[in-house]
Amino acid sequence: MPKITYIEHNGKKHTIDVANGLSIMEGAIQNNIPGIDADCGGAMACATCHVYVKEEWFNNLPQKEQGEEDMLDMAFEPKKNSRLSCQILVSQELDGIIVDLPKKQT
Repeated sequence: MPKITYIEHNGKKHTIDVANGLSIMEGAIQNNIPGIDADCGGAMACATCHVYVKEEWFNNLPQKEQGEEDMLDMAFEPKKNSRLSCQILVSQELDGIIVDLPKKQT
């Protein structure tokens, strides 16, 4: 299983195994990672699973859809490397990906 590293805003790291086909958000929820709320359950109807993808990984991800861009406009302090973790599906190609969590979710 691919390893995903979640870094809380305070610097605390959580590296976990996430099954292929799950989203990065689902991996966080199933493993009680603090900082990802996922209020809509992955329906891309909120921005409470917002993450910052490390630059070395960002360009390896599929392009954002317009709906994701729209939701990120509502996120807390979006940046150019912001993504909704519900829209990033885990695969072997993402083994080792690192995501930073914002200070809060909105």
